[in-house]
Amino acid sequence: MQSPEQARSLVEQIVDAATRAGATAADAAYLGSASSSVEVRNGQLEGVDRSEGEKLGLRVFIGQRVASASVSDFSDDSRTALVERLIAMAKEATEDQYAGLAPKEMLASGDAPDLDLVDEHEPEPEALKERALAAEAAALAIEGVTNSQGTAASASSGLFAIATSHGFSGTSRSTGHGCTVSVVAERDGAKERDYHWMSARHLEDLDDPEAIGREAGERTVARLGPKPVKPGKYPILFDSRVATSLLSHLSGAISGASVARRSSFLMDRMGEQVFAKGIDIIDDPLRRRGLRSHAFDGEGLPVKKMKMIEDGVLRSWYADSAAARQLGIDPTGHAIRGPGGGPGAGPSNYYIAAGQRSPEEMMADVGTAILVTDMMGQGVNGVTGDYSRGAAGFLVRNGEIVHPVSEITVAGNLKDMFASLEPANDLEFKRGVDAPTILIPEMTVGSA
Repeated sequence: MQSPEQARSLVEQIVDAATRAGATAADAAYLGSASSSVEVRNGQLEGVDRSEGEKLGLRVFIGQRVASASVSDFSDDSRTALVERLIAMAKEATEDQYAGLAPKEMLASGDAPDLDLVDEHEPEPEALKERALAAEAAALAIEGVTNSQGTAASASSGLFAIATSHGFSGTSRSTGHGCTVSVVAERDGAKERDYHWMSARHLEDLDDPEAIGREAGERTVARLGPKPVKPGKYPILFDSRVATSLLSHLSGAISGASVARRSSFLMDRMGEQVFAKGIDIIDDPLRRRGLRSHAFDGEGLPVKKMKMIEDGVLRSWYADSAAARQLGIDPTGHAIRGPGGGPGAGPSNYYIAAGQRSPEEMMADVGTAILVTDMMGQGVNGVTGDYSRGAAGFLVRNGEIVHPVSEITVAGNLKDMFASLEPANDLEFKRGVDAPTILIPEMTVGSA
């Protein structure tokens, strides 16, 4: 993998070569990554993996015509051939009235903030093995857990660099540490599977492996002995692990590209009440040690903490420059790109602010409800908002868990779900997308 200085020089040089070869504008992106992982199963080593990779992508414009490609060979001959090929391709491309770099006057400038995304200590494979073994042992120690489906510990590092022909260049380094545990529990011949995982930029922020393993084991055992529930209308509580999926559906619906294509159920709702009053949904790319933190976006624009939903009102799209031009707005600083193709747009560290009530208070107040802890399938229509997904969890009555349930579906419409949902007060920042427990007062429950 290149050093930050080498990566920055690499993208600047190929952009300069493209403009000298006749491109009216160009940008380039470099992505380098390295990762190590160790997997164990039932106390035995299953595998040790190490991977490294680098790619350099170039996008060139001839007026409103654009072409892009990426290479993993950074030799002079390879880069020269890439520039020549893309210039030729762009000349033959169809004109795109929305194509172009981000507005020059909006580019980020000055020193990038220190977001503390790099842990300089890289653990040895033996340390990864010890972490995995400790997590698995903790899971297997939970009464009722009978087998392991594999436990992995990992460490990774990455480097991203971009340069544009109109004056921006920058680099960003990051590291990651992770642990994933998956186990099987059995009772009376019936088996259930579940898992738990965690990632962090710095090893010291990762939960102890024993805690990760216990969580996996306890979640799995709790699912044993599921019973059917009568189909009908129920209050639904999404636990924090699955509540994040609702935020993912929201980010898709407020994607500038989707709105520009008229393929979002929220396309005409800017400035309107979409959630209940008091609901804030926030995007924060500048969180220190955040899993999705970055000091500039994928087009070189500055980034900032933003309320996408403020007091229940929709305040912003996720729009890169091309989508912004279609919508007649400024780009929002949410561009995301890799080394190949042009940028898209989407969330960084993204969360719904905590509410006032605890999950226990919610459960005590809703009578008979379903607590959803796992979801399957992708039955969501982004155009209409219709929602139907497979689920598993627990029947709750008067605040007490009665028994596990599985092979059910929960259905509704995201417009109604968003308008009525209530977040609990148990928000924790442990992922790139975070949510507390979320209550939706009524959804339709059926058999899967």
